[in-house]
Order: sequence, then structure tokens, then C-alpha cells
Amino acid sequence: MKNFIFISPNFPANYWKFCRELQNDGFRVLGIGDEAYDCLTADLKGSLTEYYKVSNLENYDEVYRAVAFFTFKYGKIDFIESNNEYWLERDALLRTEFNVATGFKKTDVKKIKYKSAMKKFYKKAGVKTARFCIAKSLAVCEKFIKEVGYPVIVKPDNGVGASDTHKINDDAELAAFLKRKGRKSYIMEEFIDAEVNSYDAIIDSKGNPVFETGNITPKSLMDVVNDGDSCLYYIVNELASDVRALGRKTVKAFKVKSRFVHFEFFRLLSDQKIGKKGDVVALEVNMRPAGGITPDMMNYANSTDVYKIWADTMAFDSTLVSLGEKYFCAFAGRRDGREYVYSEQDIVDRFRNCVKLIQRVPDVLAGTMGNVMYVANFKTKEEMDEFYSEITATK
Repeated sequence: MKNFIFISPNFPANYWKFCRELQNDGFRVLGIGDEAYDCLTADLKGSLTEYYKVSNLENYDEVYRAVAFFTFKYGKIDFIESNNEYWLERDALLRTEFNVATGFKKTDVKKIKYKSAMKKFYKKAGVKTARFCIAKSLAVCEKFIKEVGYPVIVKPDNGVGASDTHKINDDAELAAFLKRKGRKSYIMEEFIDAEVNSYDAIIDSKGNPVFETGNITPKSLMDVVNDGDSCLYYIVNELASDVRALGRKTVKAFKVKSRFVHFEFFRLLSDQKIGKKGDVVALEVNMRPAGGITPDMMNYANSTDVYKIWADTMAFDSTLVSLGEKYFCAFAGRRDGREYVYSEQDIVDRFRNCVKLIQRVPDVLAGTMGNVMYVANFKTKEEMDEFYSEITATK
């Protein structure tokens, strides 16, 4: 029996489904987390062979001892995974120290976590990227801005999602940014007028896609976070051919194997120096599933089960799970404290046959995703656009 260590299996809350399908495929599933065992859901408890509680997942020594304990008790570890952006570096270090054959190792971390390092791998794949510099000093930034012009985008070189990402429009905002950034490393990029199109895929051990889909984010998450706007994105009913082609090239360039990935691309909304309106250029790679409830949305959009497809791929390098009827699956995140034209009950009554899920967003994700999520399926984009119009309307 193969041993699969799943780091933080209780967060996000839907990740217990990965554990369930691993168990169904014959894995011994070993969880490591900092939540008390009695606080785990019954579904998660039933999906784990054993759970090791640490006082703090940030404490590497504790997590190391947990892996050592499982290795001593159950033998060689075949997989260590969290499927979580925050723990990717931790996962890689543990795989390296315990000689786990699958997954990225310590030496791979830079290319999968540092936005500046991703650029050369995109170049290798033949995928365009925004011009950039490392925002070390005023002189470096001014030289770069002289080349590309305002506005520019700044974000942590090693960051998670759209957190701490800002648009700088003039010299005063540049000076304020440099004053507050401290010693943290930031990347500065030319501004691109675009919407985000993602390539989401489950990749086998040979680097081939077993499942592919994608989502579109009409408004940047940077603006959503900074302006406190409603978060809107949707799973497409069919993945665009150009995004599929560039996604597959990126998989090969980064040598991705046995992973669920979420690659983000820009589709240009106007003619720019980097390309023509409609062209697709690279944003960044994320070597884990799209966050939060998105895997469930992929299921709704494709009438399938990505949790099982992923587990099957880890276990057998293939799957018999098929795809069914296709939909646009829409996410809308509303903010607490805003007065909306239509109440939650109005939305339910209006879109009763479409709504799949309404629930609170965990506080740690609310800055990006909103406080209350609404997920709904639609056969046409016109129906989805009507849903978005009504759910975001404010008084």
C-alpha cells in the first residue's frame, strides 16, 4: 500500500474530498495539521488513516517530526502534498529531506514560486511575458518606468495570489511604495490592459494532461482586493484553443508531473506593445489547484469529479472518469456592509434552477473572494451575465 502524506487536509474545507478519493484508490492517507483532531469534520476523519496534530504548521521542526513518525510507522512515503500555495515551499523541502520521488524538490522552488524566475521558463516555452525589473531602488525603478511608462504594477516576487499587488500611477505613488516596501523583494511589471484567462489541468507522471479546463476573471483580483469590489470569475464551458496550447507548452517548460496546476494568462483587451487585442500572454504559474471552492466549480461546469480524476492520476496515471454536460459556472462574492438591490432570497428565487451553492467565505480568503459566495451554473453566457448584473447591483 502506498503512503500519501496530505499537509493541512482541513483547509480549504473542501480538500477532504482529495483525501477521500485517495483512500478510495487504495492509498494510506496520512494527515498533518494544526487543528485538533476532534475539530475535524467526520468526512475528513473518515478519509484519513491517521492524523498527526502539530501545534503550528509554521514550525518546520514539528512537521518534520510528524513526517519522520509516519515514515517510521508506515515505511517509505510516496507523496507529500498540500495542494496549497502557502505550503509549496514546505512540501518541496520535506520531499527533498525524505527522498520522496514524486513532486518538486527544494531546487525547484525558485522557478515555481518567484515571479521573476518564471520568466525564463515562459521564454523557453515561447510564451510572451510582461517586461519587468526587480524594484531594488529608485534609480532602477525610474529607469524601468522611463522604458515602459506609467502605470506599472508592483507585487511581491514571492507572493500568494493578488495579495499586496498595487498599481503605481505617478512619481508620488512610486516614492510612497519604496518608502513602505522595506527589505521585501518586489517585482515591477509594465501594466497590461487585459482579463485573466487560466489554464487548469491535472497532469500525469509523463507531463501529459488528463483533465483540462479554465476560468476567466473579468476584473483583476488586484482591483477587487484594493477597491473592495465584488469578486467575479467563471469556469468556461469550453477551454479556448490558444489558452490550451500555451498551457501545454508551459507544462513542458516547467517539467510538471503528477500535479494539479493553475496557470494564469492575460488576454489583451486592446492593442499594446506586447501584442494585439485578443492575444494571450503569460502572467504566472501556480503549481496547485485554483483556490477555494474552484475545484467544485470545475465539477459543476463539466459534470464530473476532479477530486477523483486527480486521485486516479496519482494512483494509476490515468482515469476512467468522464466529462458530462458543459456549463458556464459563475462565482460571485458579495461584501458585508454593502446594500444590494436584490436580497439573497431574491437571488435564490430568480435563479433557483441555477444556484449550486451559497455559503460564507473563510475570513482568511474574504479579502480576495468576498464574504458570501454564490455559485451558479448557466447554459449560455448571456444568462450568466444577467446573473452577474443582478447580484452585483447596489443601492
